[in-house]
Amino acid sequence: MTDQSPITILCLASYEKGADFLRECKRQGCRVILVTTESLAGADWPREAIDEIFYMPNISIREDIIKGISYLARSTVIDRIVPLDDYDVETAALLREHLRVPGMGDTTARYFRDKLAMRTEAGSRGILVPEFVPVLNYDAISRYMERVPPPWVLKPRSEAAAIGIKKAERPDQIWSLLDELGDRQSFYVLEQFIPGDIYHIDSIISEREVVFEVPHKYGHPPMAVAHGGGIFTSRKISRHSEDAQRLASLNRELIAALRLVRGVTHTEFIKGRDDGRFYFLETAARVGGANLADLIEAATGINLWVEWAKIEIGRGERAYKLPHHRDDYAGIIISLARQEHPDTSPYDDPEVVWRLRKDHHAGLIVVSPDAERVEQLLDDYSRRFYEDFYATEPLPDKPTA
Repeated sequence: MTDQSPITILCLASYEKGADFLRECKRQGCRVILVTTESLAGADWPREAIDEIFYMPNISIREDIIKGISYLARSTVIDRIVPLDDYDVETAALLREHLRVPGMGDTTARYFRDKLAMRTEAGSRGILVPEFVPVLNYDAISRYMERVPPPWVLKPRSEAAAIGIKKAERPDQIWSLLDELGDRQSFYVLEQFIPGDIYHIDSIISEREVVFEVPHKYGHPPMAVAHGGGIFTSRKISRHSEDAQRLASLNRELIAALRLVRGVTHTEFIKGRDDGRFYFLETAARVGGANLADLIEAATGINLWVEWAKIEIGRGERAYKLPHHRDDYAGIIISLARQEHPDTSPYDDPEVVWRLRKDHHAGLIVVSPDAERVEQLLDDYSRRFYEDFYATEPLPDKPTA
């Protein structure tokens, strides 16, 4: 940051998130511009931390966003462009390339958005991935299904979470799904389904070095919860455990392979039930969803949004120093609720430190220095949530605002 003028940081947001990022940028003396969709005009943005807000019908349409931000650049020098949501990662890279703003470009952004690109690159660097095939050449797909035993999952290359994923047991089911996709087929990848436990590891990267990482284990695979119903849970595992040590090693290999210079990541691995090996599933250059940032802050005191803002502002021009942090254990539980405003007050154990405030959702975070206590509470609360709140609805094929 120069003495003459503040850094101008332009943030893209397809969804309402990143309030702490915006506040930290303002606290650091930046000029903050938010570009979001018209549907989010009434969202609870931290307006005291934002100098200007621009609304567009859709911020992912290439020509529209390039023209709009280029027009803004006539009167404003844009120093940083940051995507607050996974869907904005490629758009931010596109704008950086077009305006020649420093930061992640198109090629690297693909590694953190395109499931085919990230698998191909990770596999080429010796990182174990489930066997997959691009949905391109039909002969290659046929040979793949002859060689790789089912079940298989057909995944959109650039969707987030479990949206759009289809599971199949027979080749005719795959061909039927491809027929339905029509000209959209090439935007998918076909992958072997590996049963097992899914872990996520969330990181802070500064100048290609992983300076902070924390491993967690999901209670049930997110895809199973999204498609089959259930209650979402995740809990921190001990960084001294064998699983955590292996995850940390794989995570560092992956970050190096995908050539991320700085930022935050949310990465998922599955531990195969049959062979006990970790397979890379996917990664994203952003803060994890489902209130995982709140979970991490509860256990460690580290706010990923705040630290990401510091790193984006500094961009290696000044050394980043990770704040002192704790190493407690935390777990999160979230469920759709039958009630519009579910009452979680009966869940009054002293370990409860956070309650989700969202219509038709119930959620809690618990913290303890004892990992077993966290696991015990999540097990107990899961049973009670089914009785007190649980509801389910079909997962949409496309994201909803």
